[in-house]
Amino acid sequence: MEKIKFITDSASDISLEDEKEYGITVLNYKITVGDKGYVSRIDVSNRQYYDILAASPEIPKTSQIFTHEFVDLFEDIYSQGYTHVIMTLINREASATFSNAETAISDFYSDHPEARQRMEIKLIDSRNYTYGYGYPVIEGVKMADRGMSYDEIVKFIEDWLKHLVIYFVPYTLKYAKKSGRIPGAVAVVGEALGIKPIMRIYDHVIANSVMARGEKRVVPTLVDKTMSEIIEGTPYITLYGCEDKDGDAITKAMTEAVGYPPEKCVQIGPIISSHSGPRVAGVVFQSKFAK
Repeated sequence: MEKIKFITDSASDISLEDEKEYGITVLNYKITVGDKGYVSRIDVSNRQYYDILAASPEIPKTSQIFTHEFVDLFEDIYSQGYTHVIMTLINREASATFSNAETAISDFYSDHPEARQRMEIKLIDSRNYTYGYGYPVIEGVKMADRGMSYDEIVKFIEDWLKHLVIYFVPYTLKYAKKSGRIPGAVAVVGEALGIKPIMRIYDHVIANSVMARGEKRVVPTLVDKTMSEIIEGTPYITLYGCEDKDGDAITKAMTEAVGYPPEKCVQIGPIISSHSGPRVAGVVFQSKFAK
């Protein structure tokens, strides 16, 4: 009988409540703001971190999850008799976390050669960020609870991530400018003219898609871009940051546009907001143009 363990990292924006309810292991990133360090999701709430972020003159530094942390976790899981591990991590091009996990798998099997026949570890590159990969991890747990196999679950998660697109907008450009997501000159002009960039994230790449002229055009533009790509009838998720009204607005507009509500409206956490800024809105969905 298969005994499956699900692992991800805190950039997936899976909440502490869902981590506990679904028995997922979420590895938490550490963040340094000035001379203070925090463990994401543990030391500060999302809202507390937004205040810290807004007051910081510099972009916070987010750490990787190190090889030894993964090895220690694998050894613990192995001792509990798990036969399969499905580990879905942040976009491999955004953090050394993924390559550290690859090294950890090799080190673990070198130390425990007998484990190769007893516990299979599947490492999945999310290609993306935030609840774009948090969602399929939770769905994978639900599939396991219904008795679906390891192979079926891996196939589902990989297919979801293959077609995953996120459109999102930061309401201020200073964080994207500092993190290098937007050229400095564009950010200065954008702020002066009240232009908000609608960004598209797909297969490791963050690209500027279109510009919304003024705050009132943000939600309609997000909806229009999503509706031009979403696979009809598929689930989607809405995203927001420090302003509840942004989550309410994008959820209401998307529900009216597609005819059914999102699976969830998710507040982004410290890892994502460190680079996007505290105020954002976005949509996670399956694109008919993704290959």
